[in-house]
Amino acid sequence: MGAVEPAAGAQSGSDWIRENKMKELVSNSTTNISQARKAVEQLKMEAYMDRMKVSKAAADLLAYCDAHVGEDPLIIPVPASENPFREKKLFCTIL
Repeated sequence: MGAVEPAAGAQSGSDWIRENKMKELVSNSTTNISQARKAVEQLKMEAYMDRMKVSKAAADLLAYCDAHVGEDPLIIPVPASENPFREKKLFCTIL
């Protein structure tokens, strides 16, 4: 028995592997280009954002908290009669 010849137009195993690797490389480079474009767009958006110093943001946050301290239930607790999450007291009588 002799070696089996590939049919006309059929690829050998190494040709098939080589072709698939090339397709994968092209696909990966297309994906990389797409990801790079998205990153550039994101960086452009971030470059035009208005910036604020952390010290200014912290001062604004403190001022806001001071102005709204009366509305904060963690600082001024909700009265027990108005608290929907309080434990229900069940009375049990033993006969």
